[in-house]
Amino acid sequence: MIKNKKIVILGAGISGLATALQLQDDGFDITVLEKNSEPGGSMISEQTEGFLVEYGPNSGLETTPVIRKIVDSVGLSGKMIYANEKGNKRYILKNNQLFPLPMGGSQFLKTKLFSTKAKLRLLKEPFVGKSEDGYYQSISDFVRRRLGQEFLDYAINPFVAGVYAGNPDKLSVKSAFPKLYRLEEVYGGLIKGMIKGAKERKNNAEKSKQNAKMFSFKNGMQSLPKAIASKIKNIEFNCEIKSVQKDIDGYKISYIQNGEPKIISSPKILSTLPAYVAAKVFKSIDEELSKHLNQIYYPPVMALTLGFDKANIGQSLDGFGYLIPAKENKSYLGAIWSSVIFEGRAGADKAVFTIFVGGARSPELFDLSEDKLIQKILLEFKEIMQISSDPVFMKKKFWHKAIPQYNIGYIEHENYFNKFEADNPGLYLSGNYRGGISVGDCIKNSETVANKIEK
Repeated sequence: MIKNKKIVILGAGISGLATALQLQDDGFDITVLEKNSEPGGSMISEQTEGFLVEYGPNSGLETTPVIRKIVDSVGLSGKMIYANEKGNKRYILKNNQLFPLPMGGSQFLKTKLFSTKAKLRLLKEPFVGKSEDGYYQSISDFVRRRLGQEFLDYAINPFVAGVYAGNPDKLSVKSAFPKLYRLEEVYGGLIKGMIKGAKERKNNAEKSKQNAKMFSFKNGMQSLPKAIASKIKNIEFNCEIKSVQKDIDGYKISYIQNGEPKIISSPKILSTLPAYVAAKVFKSIDEELSKHLNQIYYPPVMALTLGFDKANIGQSLDGFGYLIPAKENKSYLGAIWSSVIFEGRAGADKAVFTIFVGGARSPELFDLSEDKLIQKILLEFKEIMQISSDPVFMKKKFWHKAIPQYNIGYIEHENYFNKFEADNPGLYLSGNYRGGISVGDCIKNSETVANKIEK
């Protein structure tokens, strides 16, 4: 039983808030300090000019029962919405044409996305042996070995761009995609693992990301952190954290709120700050920790939202959107057809799309002037989507440091984070640079972190 249940949580993104909610329900005295003027972190939703814009995550996957538990507890059940069935179809760009990604055996045999040679190569997968260097093996090497080059080029490469805005040559397969690697590690292969692993997921009430329902909210993804924040008794905004130091009461947090320097002490601190921010905050306690945190790469990404009149769009709007393989040499990573996936994102005669640009695959694109880059993207997008007019709506947000990359060698950082927590009782590190980057991962991990704090 914990005697002192006081804790300060740094950051009011989904990781910090979901953890705060559980700890508060379990009797902790919570104070949340947030840099911005509202909660959500990268989850930013805006309703403007008849469109709903998502500047961060456009949706989540209901992979764990914890998500529904939180949604119900904060009174959002009636505003939670699920993706339209049309959103199940994903496209891949090849030779400037959109091909549906096959979702079953018969579709795979018929698709023109992959050559006959690539399809036959897939038959070898159950007979490919295990590897021994999962943490130091790139996702590219892993997929090339198990599935072949073409599957890497036209399935995994664009998929990695869609999830991480990442480079598959650099991402560690075991760190970035632990469940994928586990299929080989535990079951001996991907196909064997997908079949045998279904029973295991059923037993622990979790769903694979392929089968989980996609969700959002009527007023956008930021509805969730806003609703959670409304339940937290003590949350302070406009707080820029400067440092954490040890003191007689445990730890002392120095921060500036609305220009005024302040200090708060606590025996426990949970940091959900981005790694590069936490590096500065904890430097006085552990310089080696700062080095590890600073080595986690966050590539730049621009989220570009475009609205068009439906009457001027030639491409059938019958899917989630499309991803672009690096081999196609385009100026962006892919496009989400936002108004197809969820209702209420645009007027009945309009369509809204979210385009993602840059990432670890092509950060050099931002060497172009913003106007030239956007014009280049528009030309490519309009050609692919067969659009005959200019957009009637445009919004953009540039994330200088967007998504943490679990690159080869990341395990060394994770091991040091564990050591840091062991050496400094009462300090905890969390956020999307630990335990996964998705909304679902962050929420699931919040329960793990809360349980660790309560021990």
